[in-house]
Amino acid sequence: MKRILTATMALGLLVSAQLAMAANPHSEYIQGPFTQGSEVTTQCIECHEDHAKDFMKSSHWTWELEQKLPGRTVKRGKKDAINNFCTSISGNEPRCTSCHAGYGWKDNNFDFTDMTKVDCLVCHDTTGTYIKDPAGAGEALARVNLERVAQNVGAPVRDNCGTCHFFGGGGDAVKHGDLDSSMSYPDKATDVHMDTDGNDFQCQDCHTTEEHQITGNAMGVSPGGQNPIGCVNCHEATPHKNTKLNTHAVSVACQTCHIPFFARNEPTKLSWDWSTAGSDLEETRDQYGKKNYQKKKGNFVWGKMVEPEYAWYNGSADAYMVGDKMDPAEITQLTSPLGDINDSTAKIYPFKVHRGKQIYDSKQNIFITAKVYGEGGYWTDYDWDKAAKLGMEANKVLAEKGITYSGEHGFAATEMWWRINHMVSPKSEALNCSDCHNKGTRMNWKALGYDADPMKNKGGLRHAK
Repeated sequence: MKRILTATMALGLLVSAQLAMAANPHSEYIQGPFTQGSEVTTQCIECHEDHAKDFMKSSHWTWELEQKLPGRTVKRGKKDAINNFCTSISGNEPRCTSCHAGYGWKDNNFDFTDMTKVDCLVCHDTTGTYIKDPAGAGEALARVNLERVAQNVGAPVRDNCGTCHFFGGGGDAVKHGDLDSSMSYPDKATDVHMDTDGNDFQCQDCHTTEEHQITGNAMGVSPGGQNPIGCVNCHEATPHKNTKLNTHAVSVACQTCHIPFFARNEPTKLSWDWSTAGSDLEETRDQYGKKNYQKKKGNFVWGKMVEPEYAWYNGSADAYMVGDKMDPAEITQLTSPLGDINDSTAKIYPFKVHRGKQIYDSKQNIFITAKVYGEGGYWTDYDWDKAAKLGMEANKVLAEKGITYSGEHGFAATEMWWRINHMVSPKSEALNCSDCHNKGTRMNWKALGYDADPMKNKGGLRHAK
């Protein structure tokens, strides 16, 4: 009996050891110590070279995609988009590329063919200790134990994606009103899909991935609408028992009714006015504890439990490209959804609209990609002319077009439209008929192309000629 027990115990120990190795085989193969991330990657690609090659084809690596805008095909992504936050990555790379899944992107000389520069750890860390240097061009903080992180890699969880996507724009919830730190471990009221006590979806449950190509793109950087994902990937196109609700689903996106508010827990930035920067005003805070004025950035407006704005959207968008002419007397749409009431492919969709006032070249009437970070940047010298000159010189697109700073600048109004897809509420909290119809104020019917509330005005039916 003793021999049988001993053999059974030995077998159990062997199985346990094999399971442990299967769950975490990297501890057997990764050996440090490491002083920088590329040393880890050098060992990763001994087994995972094909994975690195696949990743290097993705927009997470290239930060641009070829895509179609109305009347033209362009290359666009974070690399060459202009926005109304910090305007552009040009000249600001060490700060902006702290969110790049790579190491060492300091300027236009970054080598996108160098496989050792791929950052495997930012997506695959399971220790929760891997932190990028905020101004380190993608390198990890010196205190990070790279060997421990590398030996404990695994499938991504929400926190891995959130490292960048929750904190885009320099802070929690700044850019994406529906993505912030509260989505790491949300409750049901915050998001029914990611609820940690319920469905507990990870990002890749919806953003399905094959060969490191991740479906779904932010409209701000990828207005062309490649790799779309949607509710119908899991739900039927007519999911309701109520026929009238299913009729609505032809013209109204699921998100419109099922995401009545965004920025539920953390306030998001709704407006950024650069024209007031540089003044020695008191740096005050609003009711959410957020700064609504900073000398180096200007004035802000923040919002919490924000009602979306609504527009027709057919899955594609238009965008302002670096070097495009603009009219300073008009509000320039840096990104805006395409579609209207007569577009049978469009639906009424919810958006966060970020409004700004940003620097432009007043002689050439183009927006400036300003250098704000580092030596010569606006945050260092408070000199807009220097920031404009250096930022435009650093912009590869402008350099290829032979465009340089004229020496004259002003500030003009802009809007960026951001789709709202996360923070899906429980169905009991979805919008009711009266939120939009009768005395409901959710919808601006005239802006959507109706004469009046279509529930009351039969002449204002969808696609009516």
